[in-house]
Amino acid sequence: MSVPSSRPQPLGDPRPAGRAKDGAFSEWPDFAYWLGTLYESEGDLEQAAGWLRRAAESGHPRAALALVDVLGRLADERPPGACDVLLAEATRWLSVACASSGRDAAAPDAIELVTDMLNRHQRRAARRGVPEPAATS
Repeated sequence: MSVPSSRPQPLGDPRPAGRAKDGAFSEWPDFAYWLGTLYESEGDLEQAAGWLRRAAESGHPRAALALVDVLGRLADERPPGACDVLLAEATRWLSVACASSGRDAAAPDAIELVTDMLNRHQRRAARRGVPEPAATS
């Protein structure tokens, strides 16, 4: 039996309903980003991805790149076949991050993430090409 956690959970949308005209809810993306980086530093990549995804969807400037990194590491932990969706999402967020930030895709952090993505895709392709070992009786 698992013990319920007192840590915040990214279930549902914790943002207040509606939008304040004076920008009172403008801190939401920063809070979600902070929670995502907190979970990442604790090694809880599932929770980190959930919060960073929310921050990125809300337009936080650094969340999309952080999410790309977390999704890539989650994909590395998954067995072959189970990580394709994560890699596809990470690739999409990388594209969004570079396009929406107005930054050059040749920025050092973007180049590093693109290189990581390409390496992950190559490893996945190599694993698909290697047959599974036969079970011995």
